[in-house]
Amino acid sequence: MKIGIIGGTGFVGSYIIDALLQAGHELRVLLRPGSEHKLTSHPSCTAIPGDVANETDIRDCLSGTEAAIYLIGILRELPQQGITFDAMQRRGAERSIGIAEELGVNRFLLMSANGIDSASPDDQTPYQTTKLAAEDRLKQSSLQWTIFRPSVIFGPPRGRMEFCTQLKAELIDSPLPALLFFAGVSPLNAGGFRLAPVHVEDVAAAFTTALTREETIGQTYALCGPDSPSWKEILQALATASGKSKLMLPAPALILEPVAAVLGRFSWFPVTRDQLRMLLAGNTCSDDGLTRLGIAARPFDQANLSYLASA
Repeated sequence: MKIGIIGGTGFVGSYIIDALLQAGHELRVLLRPGSEHKLTSHPSCTAIPGDVANETDIRDCLSGTEAAIYLIGILRELPQQGITFDAMQRRGAERSIGIAEELGVNRFLLMSANGIDSASPDDQTPYQTTKLAAEDRLKQSSLQWTIFRPSVIFGPPRGRMEFCTQLKAELIDSPLPALLFFAGVSPLNAGGFRLAPVHVEDVAAAFTTALTREETIGQTYALCGPDSPSWKEILQALATASGKSKLMLPAPALILEPVAAVLGRFSWFPVTRDQLRMLLAGNTCSDDGLTRLGIAARPFDQANLSYLASA
């Protein structure tokens, strides 16, 4: 199958591209000029220079394809560089969906995120609202769509930003105590909120599996690993995998949120206010999407975290 991919040079995108190539697909990947070195070199993988803000570039990427995959997602805005949730997660996706319809591409797979509808509309963050807007546009389209909502994704980073290596660098390797965030005033359950880390290769397998299975059309899949460790357990696992011990201290969100609201716009500050709020809400799955796709999820254990020893 000939597939157009938008957002293929990031951490997850690199694994999805490898899985698709291994399955024998032919790829056209939209690349910003200067990012060519991030793309897998393969005779069936063609780089299309361009930008998601440019309709002509997207049209070039999707021209002659049978399916489109939109993977762009960001964790932090950089407005001075034109990188915002609205531009990358909503407008870019909506633009790509419209062009896919125009070109008759038909099949469209979208990377969304688990938990984006967990808060009330008034409490949703821009990250969540833009992801939901992209989903809504796709569902209203004439395309044969499938949506994936992964929890936090982990695995060997390949030189890119990844959940566990980022936490290791910012919290485990730091000489300061690791912070166990908690809401309210009581620290008794500090770091008790739960996540369900999903391995990047399982996410890639979900995209590859769904692409050619008719029963996945019109379906949304939450992608979570088989374990739901607490924040404290995650930090303990990362410290163990890194060969370290780590002091951890309770950290009240009531104090941290105002600080993050001011300093979160700077890339050197480890967390934004919205990221802190989404973390405290937890991120686990009620729908076992990987099982529905016939994929046995890798556990969040020391064997699958062994890459941290050299990170």
